[in-house]
Amino acid sequence: MHSHAEIPRGILNASAAENKFRLTWYPPSTELSLVVERYWIVEWDLTGQEPYRQEKLPHPCVNLVVEKGNTRIFGVEREKTSYLLQGKGKVFGIKFKPGSFYPFVQTPVSTFTDGSLSIREVFGVDGHLLEQEILSSPDAKAMVQLAENLIRRKLPGIDENVRLIHQIVGRAIADPEMMKVDDLSREFAVHPRTLQRLFRQYVGVSPKWVLKRYRLHEAANRVESGEVPDWRKLALDLGYYDQSHFIRDFKRMIGSSPQEYASRCAGGAGYS
Repeated sequence: MHSHAEIPRGILNASAAENKFRLTWYPPSTELSLVVERYWIVEWDLTGQEPYRQEKLPHPCVNLVVEKGNTRIFGVEREKTSYLLQGKGKVFGIKFKPGSFYPFVQTPVSTFTDGSLSIREVFGVDGHLLEQEILSSPDAKAMVQLAENLIRRKLPGIDENVRLIHQIVGRAIADPEMMKVDDLSREFAVHPRTLQRLFRQYVGVSPKWVLKRYRLHEAANRVESGEVPDWRKLALDLGYYDQSHFIRDFKRMIGSSPQEYASRCAGGAGYS
């Protein structure tokens, strides 16, 4: 089992966060790779230090989060979220692939977008017991094994719509200039209304939301890397018709303009 320690996209101002917490992630077994994107563990020890607020951009994914006193299944969060790290702690999570959670629940994933479900509702086990088992595990390998056992017991059959959604989302990530639902619709020969319905049912958000979020992930990533003095070019690269529209979307999601965010990243300022 190989761990990955690099901070994935969506973690805002990642360079400032490096000394505040450790994020490691682990790939699923081959058997569960159609369902699970990764297992992740966040650990921190800020004993005697100021609390630290970490912000992150949303992904179109359902997460099962094992956290002391708050173990639940969380739907897609449509807005930027933040988490206050204080004292010492550990959180374990299962990040499901976009669309892959629907077969477990058989009800539209949009019904718990920006919300959550209990572990018992979906997997038939007590959330507190799962929490105790996983968080008291001796190491990451044991945590992942418990998580895989939990999923395997309820693993649904293959759903071709899930495969289609993986292809569509993969295309949306791979091509930053793909900004319109009509483009996806044409490429995959699926009527726009059918695409909307599929995404509402399987992913929990619209295909337009997914396209826009991945563009903003890409924008935040490029800004943080310090490579973008030309905002107009960045806006065009990401499929925006004009710079002002891009800046408005960026500010709405991230809470500051691209220029302000670039300055904050360059200065290493956090959010504590």
